[in-house]
Amino acid sequence: MSWSARPRGALRTLAQALLALVLVLLAGWLGFSASMQRGTESLRQEANHQLELFGAAAEGIIKRLEHAPATVQLNQDVLALLRQPQSAARVDSANLYLRRLNAHLGSLSVFVLNERGTVLASSDATMAGEDQAFRPYFLEALSGRVGRHFAIDTRNQQPGYYVSHPIHDGARVAGVAAIKISLEAINEAWPSLGSPALLADSNQVVILSSEPGWRYTALAELSVDQRVDLQLSRLYGEQRLPRFPLKVDLRIDENSQVVEGLVPHGLDAEAAMPLPAGRGLLVQGRTLNGMDWRLLMFSELQPVRREAVMHSLLAALAAGTLLLLALITLQRRRLVRQKLQAQRWLQQANTELEHTVQRRTSALTEANLRLKREVAERQQAETTLRQAQDELVHAGKMAALGQLATGITHELTQPLGAIRTLSGNALEFMKRGKLDTVQSNLQILTRLADQMGGIIEPLKGFARKSKAQPVDCDVAVAINNALFLYDQRLRNEGVQLHKDCTPGAVHAWCDPNRLEQVLINLIGNALDAMREAGVAQRQLWVSACNEAPDRVLIEVRDSGAGLAEDVRARLFEPFFTTKDAGVGLGLGLAISRDIVREAGGELEADNHPEGGACFKLRLPTAPDSATGAESP
Repeated sequence: MSWSARPRGALRTLAQALLALVLVLLAGWLGFSASMQRGTESLRQEANHQLELFGAAAEGIIKRLEHAPATVQLNQDVLALLRQPQSAARVDSANLYLRRLNAHLGSLSVFVLNERGTVLASSDATMAGEDQAFRPYFLEALSGRVGRHFAIDTRNQQPGYYVSHPIHDGARVAGVAAIKISLEAINEAWPSLGSPALLADSNQVVILSSEPGWRYTALAELSVDQRVDLQLSRLYGEQRLPRFPLKVDLRIDENSQVVEGLVPHGLDAEAAMPLPAGRGLLVQGRTLNGMDWRLLMFSELQPVRREAVMHSLLAALAAGTLLLLALITLQRRRLVRQKLQAQRWLQQANTELEHTVQRRTSALTEANLRLKREVAERQQAETTLRQAQDELVHAGKMAALGQLATGITHELTQPLGAIRTLSGNALEFMKRGKLDTVQSNLQILTRLADQMGGIIEPLKGFARKSKAQPVDCDVAVAINNALFLYDQRLRNEGVQLHKDCTPGAVHAWCDPNRLEQVLINLIGNALDAMREAGVAQRQLWVSACNEAPDRVLIEVRDSGAGLAEDVRARLFEPFFTTKDAGVGLGLGLAISRDIVREAGGELEADNHPEGGACFKLRLPTAPDSATGAESP
């Protein structure tokens, strides 16, 4: 290939790659646009359906009681009160009727006003004499029309929907009947929409909303005249009526619009619904029939956009797949040509490989024979090492027994002396015929013999040489047997023993004889450490517990000087010891750790926070399939 052909091939490849990228991006953009349009339309239809249902429910709640004021003028007690407002009897009769009517309707209150806007009678006694002449619903009813207005009660700041109706006495409007309807049922129904929503009155002021921060805000900028009128009518009490936190352009035809949920500068950010910047909202509205109230619902477009992004990715992936298939088809022809050439090269390489495999197979056969010989030698070495370890364990036992010879002799001297004295007395009493005394002496002799057997019996099992046989071992028995061998030394050296292990409470899966050997080594080291440190108050802690369902923890702790950092690092090395020459070989802890590891456990050493060294022995518990055996 010439040098001029190579740049042309590279440019052609680059142009093809750019074209493929443009096609993939175009497919993704088309997929996003189509999905966004379809998702927005689906969201619009669903929101319209929810608005229809909610609007119908809200109209039913409000209009259910609108007819009530028109029926008040049918009551003769009310007309009589308007004709004789000073009569207390007329007032009581009208109040009783209004209370019954209010209880039957379930409204907040029903009341009657005279021509001057003063409350003459009411279901709520606290409203008597109250001036309502400034309210728009009173003025409209006084002029002969039905008044409908949202307002906040000036007495208790409770919002409600007021409906008023003129009371005619002949052709003259003698008074006004009004009812206050609770809007709490609408507030309780907001969660059914599943999206933020609001109700705005004819003044474009939000009177009800699922978002508390939106209530009593103006959807449009209020003029000075409008604010003065609202202050005079006190429809919203003392509310300041700030601007609605979202920029919404309300249109007469109520077409859906997309707005960004951003809080304008100068507004209270805490009053706005928290929306990340750039998140779109689909705003849709409905006007309640027969009312100037507008219901607005804010649906998030973020899910639609996420779905559109997914569809865009799928469209791009599909386009990329098609391009890839086309590329595969083009490459297939090239591969067919290359395959024939590769087969010829493969045949040649296969011939060379067969010769190489024959040479390597011969070498591997020789290496395998050498490895088998090395494995046999290693197994023999392990057998020899295990036998040597067993010999060392037994030698350690014998050494411990030798150290205890003096204590054992002292323990047996007293019973033997007593036996000698009691046997001589028994012979003398037999000559005298005092058989009762002879029987008492023989009973004492029997008890002394049992006592001597109790001293010697633990030594028989400890001195026995045996291979490791794991069984269900009672840890408390092993601890007691180990402490028994040091009983004389504990008393002579004034060591205070703290033992925390109840027989039968903790069981480990190990060889009991070897566990005793490890405990004897740890206890002996603890006593040696306290003696070498010259501790005035010598204390020894030995405890055992179930650390986990499958793990047993045994701790041996002393009140000595503890372990130095350099000693702790080499503590388990063979032939390492801190004792004087000729006192120890430095194999006790190394053998103990090997015994524990052989049983599937671990032996660790550290300094206790309260002082002294602490050895932690962890062993497995008996497996579920094991039947267990009693410890010797």
